[in-house]
Amino acid sequence: MILIYTDGAAKGNPGNGGYGTIMKYRQHEKELSEGFRLTTNNRMELLAVIRGLEAIKVEGIPVKIYSDSKYVVDSITKGWIWNWQKKGFKDKKNVDLWKKYIPLHNKYKPQFQWVKGHAGHPENERCDELAVAAAESGQLKVDQAYENENR
Repeated sequence: MILIYTDGAAKGNPGNGGYGTIMKYRQHEKELSEGFRLTTNNRMELLAVIRGLEAIKVEGIPVKIYSDSKYVVDSITKGWIWNWQKKGFKDKKNVDLWKKYIPLHNKYKPQFQWVKGHAGHPENERCDELAVAAAESGQLKVDQAYENENR
């Protein structure tokens, strides 16, 4: 099973933000992170999941994602995104990211596990460190979709 741990952060909401993702498969481990100059916490939480799924190189291996984001976990496990999709995402936020997520979901069919944030879960704590460091780095990218939508 491929294990993916994720977290997002935003300094101000909106503000500069970042995500952290840890991927584990057998003895392999990989860390991913990026920072953005203007974004939201929910966008970074969802982007962390997307980037983890995008980094998978082989299909057919079960995937389990650990996230402390109720927004992400509930939207998927409670099926809200499928209703949003049917309604064309009318009045929903982060449509660009949900549209990126859906084909990845269909491809990998990940299981989700919510974990309490800042509660001593080692991988969640490390993802938080990665996300905060990315948000505070001098290497901030432009979250084009967010900035265009909120001009």
